Amino acid sequence: MAQAQSRLNAVQPALRHGSALTLAGGALLVCVWVACWVPVDTDSGLIEALWFLPGIGVVGAIVANASGTGGGVVFVPVFNALRDHGVMALDPLQVVAVSMGIQAFGMSLGALRWTDRLHHQHEPGPLEARVRASDYWRVCALVLALSLPALLATQRLVAFDGRAVLLGYKSFSIVLGCALVVATWTVNRAVPERDRLARIDLAMLAAIAIPGGVLTALFSVGIGELVAFYLFLRHYPVVLCVGTACIVSAASVVAGLAWHIEAGTVQWEVVLLAAPGAMLGAFLARPIALALGPRRLKTAGGAWIALSALYLLWLNRG
Repeated sequence: MAQAQSRLNAVQPALRHGSALTLAGGALLVCVWVACWVPVDTDSGLIEALWFLPGIGVVGAIVANASGTGGGVVFVPVFNALRDHGVMALDPLQVVAVSMGIQAFGMSLGALRWTDRLHHQHEPGPLEARVRASDYWRVCALVLALSLPALLATQRLVAFDGRAVLLGYKSFSIVLGCALVVATWTVNRAVPERDRLARIDLAMLAAIAIPGGVLTALFSVGIGELVAFYLFLRHYPVVLCVGTACIVSAASVVAGLAWHIEAGTVQWEVVLLAAPGAMLGAFLARPIALALGPRRLKTAGGAWIALSALYLLWLNRG
């Protein structure tokens, strides 16, 4: 109880703190959201029918930005379920498009919040480590340099059997999520966090960047999930794991959204309704993650990835 109260006391200043970076970035995102209403045609009847989407945006963004896995792990299952239940008729490509559109707002604000935390780190607790800014930006630059070209090329040049790729990827996610939970409570439970990025980890991040970009192009989720969970498994601090994953996810979905806008696959009513909730959820996610603490956060994140993967596999059965 005392440890939990101590952690909560450490988080309270973070709840009150708002950096110029977060405030300016949030204001810009709100302006972009308002501006998006002008050039697009919207169906007032559909907007009325989808009144619940802001709430989904909040929940999705909290999960996405607290764990760094990207909002697609929430939005893709939700929108597939809504389609299957006849609430709205989005084909798989449109599901990816709206997921990227919502994440463009939510993950961008989440990336700003975690980067703010990087520059306002508190004294590390027992077994915790401080994140070096050079390591933080090195991960982002390395992953994006390889994943973005892969994402853009996949969108424009490659035709995949999306269902087969999804089944393989989510099967891997189940294994990865379970491995993270097991590692958190066994080999990583009583050892200090790593305070310096190792060369082998840079090599591994480079190796997962290209397939991560391909997966993000196909499903709107992939690169952030892989980066976050690799760094979690290697027992790096939460700020490095989640913050870098949010940045690469945000940059990836913004870049990928451009192709969908050009192709006309974005259902704007869905994006514009869910985006405010996504931004609110992104703002709340960091304090929630810090209040949970590294061990609970890794456990919850691993469990969510495994369960959401099982649900997606169930949706695509047959």
